[in-house]
Amino acid sequence: MTRLTAPRRLLKPLLAAATLLTLAAPAHAIGLLERGPIADFLTVFRQQGVPRQTIGWNSPYKPGTVVISTSQRRLYYILPNQEAVQYGVGVGREGFSWSGTKTVTMKKEWPAWRPPEQMIKRRPDLPRYMAGGNDNPLGARALYLGSSLYRIHGSNEPETIGAAVSSGCIRMTNRDVIDLYGRVKVGTKVVVLP
Repeated sequence: MTRLTAPRRLLKPLLAAATLLTLAAPAHAIGLLERGPIADFLTVFRQQGVPRQTIGWNSPYKPGTVVISTSQRRLYYILPNQEAVQYGVGVGREGFSWSGTKTVTMKKEWPAWRPPEQMIKRRPDLPRYMAGGNDNPLGARALYLGSSLYRIHGSNEPETIGAAVSSGCIRMTNRDVIDLYGRVKVGTKVVVLP
């Protein structure tokens, strides 16, 4: 059995068990499949649009820095020895992209979402509050950037990774944002390039 077939063989029984739990469990137990360790585990089996990889990269930035290339739609977590972990990201659409340097000021797992006033003015149909979970636009993790409204966060729309569609936030697959979240600390420098 290869390393890839083992997880796939486990997926069917796990999904069947999840379905049974959903049907038989009380409403509060269903939340276990929406967020938390079980949801994190199930995320591993979801399809990856732009694969994460470690690459050679001669960077002027210190290890531990996050560098986002808006034009390439890639995020790089700088490692020692001239390497970086490269992730695919979704970026701000035309009129909403930005560049500059920020610092990670807060980290949250399965964050709740409150759309900012500016977004509600553009989209009055949006909910005013959404609890954390699989349907939440912030996905599995969020890294808050300075005092800005911008975040690096997961997404419930993985098909948008590699596109310019957001209102300025940096989107990642839930699988990738969980990986980055484990690497990044509060105080991490984030450089957003055009």
